[in-house]
Amino acid sequence: MIDDMRRIRATAVLLGLLVIHGIAGVTAAGAQDPGSTVLSLKLNGVVDPFMASYVEHGIAKANHDGDAAVLLTIDTPGGLDSSMRGIIKAILASRAPVICYTAPSGARAASAGTFIMLACPMNAMAPGTNIGAAHPVGVAGAIEQEKVTNDAAAFIRSLADRWHRNASWAERAVRDSISASAPSAVALHVVDRIASTPQELLSAVGQGGARLVPFKMSLGESLFHALADPNIAFLLINIGFLALIAWIFHPGFHVSLAVGVITMAVGLAILQTLPVQLTGFILLLVAATLFVLDVKAKAHGVLTAGGIGTLILGGLLLFNPSVPTAQVSRPLIVAVAVGAGLFALEALEGSIGVASSDIDPRGTVRARAETWSARSAGEAIPAGATVRILEVKGVNLVVERAREPDAPPIETELARRSPGEPESEGARR
Repeated sequence: MIDDMRRIRATAVLLGLLVIHGIAGVTAAGAQDPGSTVLSLKLNGVVDPFMASYVEHGIAKANHDGDAAVLLTIDTPGGLDSSMRGIIKAILASRAPVICYTAPSGARAASAGTFIMLACPMNAMAPGTNIGAAHPVGVAGAIEQEKVTNDAAAFIRSLADRWHRNASWAERAVRDSISASAPSAVALHVVDRIASTPQELLSAVGQGGARLVPFKMSLGESLFHALADPNIAFLLINIGFLALIAWIFHPGFHVSLAVGVITMAVGLAILQTLPVQLTGFILLLVAATLFVLDVKAKAHGVLTAGGIGTLILGGLLLFNPSVPTAQVSRPLIVAVAVGAGLFALEALEGSIGVASSDIDPRGTVRARAETWSARSAGEAIPAGATVRILEVKGVNLVVERAREPDAPPIETELARRSPGEPESEGARR
C-alpha cells in the first residue's frame, strides 16, 4: 500500500512538472512569437508631403498585412506642419502599434520630429540623440505667431497626455524651444527608454522574436523627397527661365523649350513643399523678364545688370527667413545670377545681323531689332553685308562676314536704308 501511495505521489509530481513546463513553454512562445513581423520605416530628412505619403502608406500596409507592430526610425530637423499632422493621424489610427525610435547615435527628433515621437504609444532613443526645439517657425506677424504657438502647444500637450508622458516639458519644447538628450528625456518621462539597437528595443517591448521587414519609398517619393531642397528648387527654377529665354531667341531650338518646361514644372512642384514667399518668386520672374528685354530693347547690358541684382534679391527672399533649414546658399545665388547675366548677353552669339555701316575694323551692326557697336574679326565688311556674331564683349560685338543667304531679307533692306528714308515698293510687298 505504501509503495502504491509513493508511486501515485511521484506520478502526480511528474504530471505537475510537465504541466508547469508546458505552461511556461506556451508563455515563452507567446512572448517570442517567432512567426510575427514588424514593418520597418525610416523617417530621414525633412518632413515633407513625400515623406508623409511614404509613412502613411507603410502604416496602412502594416495594418493590411497584420504585422505585429511598426518600427519608425526617426532622424529629422523638422518640416511642414501639414505633413507632420498627416503622419500623426496615421500613427494614432493604426491598429498595429507604432514604435518610434530616434536613431542612430547622432540623430535628432527636432521640431516636427518631437511631435511624432510623442504621438507614438511606444518610443525610445538611441544613445547620443536628442529631442525637442519644437517652436513653430515660418509664421509672419506677432499675433499670428502667438496663435500658431498656442495651437502647437495645445496639440503637443494632448499627444503627451494621451500616452501619460511629461506634458509640461512638451509644452516648453514648443514655447521655449528646449531640447533634451536621450538620458534626460528618459528621466523627464518624455520617452520610454534608451535602446542601442532596434533588436534591443523590440525585445524590450515584447517583440524580441519578431522579424523586421523593411518598407522602402516608391521611386517617385524617393526622388521628390531627395529633390525637396531649397538650393535644388532655386537652381531648377532658374534653369527653366534661362532655357525658355534661349527658346525665345531661337524658336527652332525645341530642346530648349522641353528643358525649360520640364525643369520649371519640377521646380514648381518642389516649391510646393517649402515655405515659399511670393515676393521672392515674383522677383525671379522680373529678373528673367529684364534679361529678355535687354536683348530685345536697346539697353546694351543695363537691364541685364538690373536683372542680376533682382535675381540675387529674389533668391534671398524666395523662402521665409525664419525657417533656418529653408534657405538658398548665398554663393549659389551669386553664381546663378552672374551666369544668367552672361547667358543673356551671350544670347546673340551665333545669330545673324546686318552691317548698318562699313566695319573697317569698327562700325555698327543691326541685330535683334537694335543697333550695336561692332568690330570685324577679320576682313573689312561693307555696309549692308550679312554678318555672323562671334562674341559679345560688354556692349560691343565681334563679327565676321557671313554667307548672303543667311541674312533676313527685310532686315537687310532696313539696314541699307538711311534713317527716315521711305520703304521701297519692293520692300513693302
